[in-house]
Amino acid sequence: MDWITSFGANAASYILPFLFVLGIIIFVHEMGHFLVARWCGVAVDAFSIGFGPELLGWVDRHGTRWKLSAIPLGGYVKFAGDENAASVPDRAVLAAMNEEERRTSFFLKPLWQRAAIVAAGPVANFILAIAIFSIFFMISGRPVADAVVSAVEPDSPAAAAGFEPGDVIVAIDGDKVRSFSTVQRTVASAAGSPLTFTVERGGERLELVATPELRELTDPFGNPYSSGVLGVRREVGAEGIPRERLGPIGAIGAGAAETWYITTRTVDVVTGIFSGTQSASQLGGPIRVAQLSGEVAGLGIAALFSLAAMLSVSIGLINLLPVPMLDGGHLLFYLIEGVRGRPLSERAQDVGFRIGLALVLLLMGFATFNDIVHLTS
Repeated sequence: MDWITSFGANAASYILPFLFVLGIIIFVHEMGHFLVARWCGVAVDAFSIGFGPELLGWVDRHGTRWKLSAIPLGGYVKFAGDENAASVPDRAVLAAMNEEERRTSFFLKPLWQRAAIVAAGPVANFILAIAIFSIFFMISGRPVADAVVSAVEPDSPAAAAGFEPGDVIVAIDGDKVRSFSTVQRTVASAAGSPLTFTVERGGERLELVATPELRELTDPFGNPYSSGVLGVRREVGAEGIPRERLGPIGAIGAGAAETWYITTRTVDVVTGIFSGTQSASQLGGPIRVAQLSGEVAGLGIAALFSLAAMLSVSIGLINLLPVPMLDGGHLLFYLIEGVRGRPLSERAQDVGFRIGLALVLLLMGFATFNDIVHLTS
């Protein structure tokens, strides 16, 4: 059990960065639900960071209990009439409400308000990511290194397509290439798909067709992942990668584009796992997130915030999955209600929530199993 000893010895350096990153993401997600609920006139009984026993808390002037709970793997906003933290309605409480209480009950609000309150959590996660990336682009700038090919890997898709050192990639499938990172990102999500590269060579423009291949790689911290690979490299000089600082408007646009890229890349990986083109070992749970948080924290606070932005996108996407117990499951129920003109029966909703709970627990169990396999390998 050397992995237990190793993980335990480093646990202190993992826990604080992990709680910092997760705390920001959870707070912003739940604040999204809270703010839109208050805007819609919904009474909020509790706002909790974490689950389980309360560690500390206070009640504000509106009667909301703000609290920090013992299990820091999530959070919740509990509305008046909720049976539990998953916003399952308490039918008995709803039936016993007086007229004033009914006016502030989440479950008795118009359909569009309920949908807006539920969607606000994931939307807040995406806004957080855009805000973090925008600040980075204003302070540190974005990479603008020309897409110059310094070396071509033998027996690679690039070599087969005819790439040569010194080639400058100016477009991919007709889309202008801004920097070498654009090439890397386009190739990463295009394994098995032919791409047409427009390159400049000796004052002339050529078109080369290459099909990136899927490879199993590891990140700088030893975590495995699958990615499309072309087989070209760009050498970085002693001065490092050139960067361009952006103004507020440009930074917000670039931050939104960065968030969109992470969103589409995450969707590609998840769909690839279900289709069998991506390895399910990439799914990580709380242990791996804690370990990664500790490792990234060693690179500085900027890197930790960058990790928070990427994880915020992932958590926003996960919550939008059409699984009961998650925000996406509630939105699915509301969509059905809108089409039918009435909600699903209580029994159908109860069955849905039970199935959703089983799926969520199964996913958490599988991710934790992957974490342990990763630690022991």
